[in-house]
Amino acid sequence: MSPRVVLATRNAHKVVEVRRILSESGLDIDLVGLDAFPDAPDVAETGLTFEENALLKARTIAAATGLAAIADDSGLTVDVLGGMPGIFSARWAGQHGDDAANLRLVLAQIADIADVDRGAAFVCAAAVARPGADEHVVRGELRGRLTREPRGTNGFGYDPIFVPDAETRTTAEMEPHEKDAISHRGVAFRALAQHLGASLP
Repeated sequence: MSPRVVLATRNAHKVVEVRRILSESGLDIDLVGLDAFPDAPDVAETGLTFEENALLKARTIAAATGLAAIADDSGLTVDVLGGMPGIFSARWAGQHGDDAANLRLVLAQIADIADVDRGAAFVCAAAVARPGADEHVVRGELRGRLTREPRGTNGFGYDPIFVPDAETRTTAEMEPHEKDAISHRGVAFRALAQHLGASLP
């Protein structure tokens, strides 16, 4: 029987994406999101870095469930915004998880910026914690640039306005397996899969 691991999120899109990445890495686990644990706490992201927030979520959910927990904190860093929205990506427009509003606000903030200066990166820190065991965190990054209008219906978050370097399509115009191969989350969780595979029973 595959060991059960909890992904510290209630975002169904993220559960599907991470499950796919870990499965394609050859990791045999039963990955569930927080919907399987309705009493699990919502973890306030009080850290000042992606890494701090990922560890905070993994540590809290491992303690609450008694299982190995993995978590990520990810977001968009825009060069001309000094690396923002960064850790505030999911709530940049004020309300947590309003993807459309967040995306519109970023585009409005850089509306006057020339195409050549619209550099950005997706960043993901992924962490694993187990009750009474060592913690581990890794980081993945994907460089690219921002479009002027959203394009594509795959993905979520800022995917419709992000074009990876050496690509002409946004990450929302790519097939899931194409995006996973290069994405910040793919890079981070493939690295985390190696650690998990060596440490789970």
